[in-house]
Amino acid sequence: MIMAVVVTASCSQATDGDPPPLAATSSFEQATISTLKREPSVGDPSTTALRVVPPGESSSAPTAAAEPPPWLGQRVLPTTPDGRVPPQTTPEELRDRRIISTDTLGAPTTEEFAATNGPVPDTVLARSTWNESCPVEPDELAYLTMTFWGFDDRAHTGEMIVHADVGDDVIAVFERLFAARFPIEEMRVVTMAELGAPPTGDGNNTTAFVCRPVTGGSRFSEHAFGLAIDLNPFHNPYQKGEIVLPELATSYLERSDDRAGIVTENSVAVSAFDDIGWGWGGRWNSLKDYQHFSRNDR
Repeated sequence: MIMAVVVTASCSQATDGDPPPLAATSSFEQATISTLKREPSVGDPSTTALRVVPPGESSSAPTAAAEPPPWLGQRVLPTTPDGRVPPQTTPEELRDRRIISTDTLGAPTTEEFAATNGPVPDTVLARSTWNESCPVEPDELAYLTMTFWGFDDRAHTGEMIVHADVGDDVIAVFERLFAARFPIEEMRVVTMAELGAPPTGDGNNTTAFVCRPVTGGSRFSEHAFGLAIDLNPFHNPYQKGEIVLPELATSYLERSDDRAGIVTENSVAVSAFDDIGWGWGGRWNSLKDYQHFSRNDR
């Protein structure tokens, strides 16, 4: 197995398998789960392309990746006086989301899996969400670069910051995903600017380390330790009652094994994370967090 690289930002956190109630969606959560304002770490992920369903065609039919609508990542969603985003419907253009990945770290030279695992470079740390109040020191984190398979049926290179103790395990998971051709849209380091950005509800960044508190609470999330990963958040949304994150991903609450990028009980993603001892938020009872995997199942 080759060593790899990956960085991500994430979603909500559970407590002892039973996550706390989600009050008004925090700016942290809106930014990290919805990736409402894209702040590219390298290059410009906002140029990735998205599938538009032609009139009369089923949104579930296999199709090639295509350009995104021009408003992707740009349209701020309305909020109620208490800060909530009212329930949203998925735009037709996103019902069968297949975005062409941008090679922000350079295109792979082969279609073989490749990865690196090492200390977080100062330049990467500077554009991440790490700060002196975080619960981990920089030398406790690792910077991964990993090959991933895109919705455009091509290999791409992504980046991820994780806790140094789990770097090799995370690489093993994504090597299995790559071998299975499990499609991933985007994999990059989340920036501080994203944490306070207004919600657009259409982000889809596969992420790990994000220094933020849990949803609706004050303690640090597992993402703040680099011990949780969110996989294709738009395809695998968070749901608690009427609250869905990313907000425009409501059509993906229908969990079908034949939808590209979906995480289900029978998927290679759940099997791969099970094998390294990580829990899956799709098994929680009080809410469902289909994108979320963590070492302590929280």
